[in-house]
Amino acid sequence: MARFESTHWSVVLAAASSPSSGASNALERLCASYWYPLYAYIRSRGVGPEDAHDLTQEFFARLIEKGFLKDVRPEKGKFRTFLLASVNHFLSNEWDRAKAQKRGGHLQFLPLDFAQAEERHVRGAAHTLSPEALFERAWAMAVLDSVLSRLRDEYARAGKESQFDHLKGVLVLGEGGASYRELGGEIGLSEGAVKVAVHRLRRRYRDLLLEEIAQTLAEGENTEEELRHLMAALSG
Repeated sequence: MARFESTHWSVVLAAASSPSSGASNALERLCASYWYPLYAYIRSRGVGPEDAHDLTQEFFARLIEKGFLKDVRPEKGKFRTFLLASVNHFLSNEWDRAKAQKRGGHLQFLPLDFAQAEERHVRGAAHTLSPEALFERAWAMAVLDSVLSRLRDEYARAGKESQFDHLKGVLVLGEGGASYRELGGEIGLSEGAVKVAVHRLRRRYRDLLLEEIAQTLAEGENTEEELRHLMAALSG
C-alpha cells in the first residue's frame, strides 16, 4: 500500500501550489508508467519517429523540470486528461523550437524505450482510430500492463511465479484459455484447487486494477466510473 499512496496523483496535484521532492518523484513514476500513450498520440498526428521521440522527451523534461504544474486546473483532475491537454498546448506553442533543440535522451530517470514504442506503434498502424481515441486505448493498455506487472511481482515474492505464469491466461483470455483441469495438470493442482487459485487471482487483479486507476485520479473521483471508461476505450 505504501507504493500506492506515495505515487497518488493527488500528491502531484498538491505540488501545483507547493512543490516538493515527494511530489516530483511521484510525477516521475507516473510519467514513466504512462508516457507511451503520448508518444502514440504524437505519432498519430503525422509526426515521424525521430521527431516524436524528441518531442516526447522535451515535453516530459518541461513537465517535470519547468513547472508545468502551475497550469493545473480542477477540470484536469485525471492524470491522463491533464497530460493530453498539456501536450496539446505544448505542441501548439513549442513544436518547432522543441524539434530544433533535439534533446533526446535528457531524462535519464525515465526509461523511455522508443525503439520498442515505435515497433508497438507500427504494429497498430492499421487502426482507424482518431489520435484522441488511440491515446485513450494506449492509456488503458498501459494501466492493464502495470497491473499485471505488479501482480506478477506479488506472486514472485510469494514463490508462486510459475503458478502466475500458468494462470494469467484466465485474466488475458478469460474462458477462452485452457480448462481448469488442464491448468491443474500443468502446475500439479486439482481442478478444485485451480478454481480457488483463479478466484483469488481475479479478486487480487481487480483490487490492484482499482488501486492503479486511483493513482491517476484526484481525490474523490470515482474509480469504478474510470474503470468503465478504460474498458470502453479498449473495446472501441
